Amino acid sequence: MTIKASCHCRATTFEVSEAPLTVTQCTCSFCSKRGSLWAYYVPSQFKLTSPLKNVSFYQWGSKTVKHGFCATCGCGTFTETPDWSTGKPDFDNPKISVNSRLFDGFDLDQVEVVVIDGKNLW
Repeated sequence: MTIKASCHCRATTFEVSEAPLTVTQCTCSFCSKRGSLWAYYVPSQFKLTSPLKNVSFYQWGSKTVKHGFCATCGCGTFTETPDWSTGKPDFDNPKISVNSRLFDGFDLDQVEVVVIDGKNLW
């Protein structure tokens, strides 16, 4: 089941290959201010369907994660990140986290929200 997603102005669009079972609400300073609910995928499950030039990236702190946002309207779209499931960055297993709030025609209220304490973890 492919899910399509778009930013507010539709200049940045992408799709993922399946619905998330859960989404993550991170309490770190960046995610809290952004209000994103993250769904995680391996790169082969993600496809940017608009030109890459429509996406800008922001990196902060350790510069380990590339946070994408629409270069036109500013909506946070997706991140390129190592796998953090062990608590340390695993660069051999990259992940794409997408802002599931951008899913088009998808009932996000039916998906469990998992809160992680990013405020105190990093």
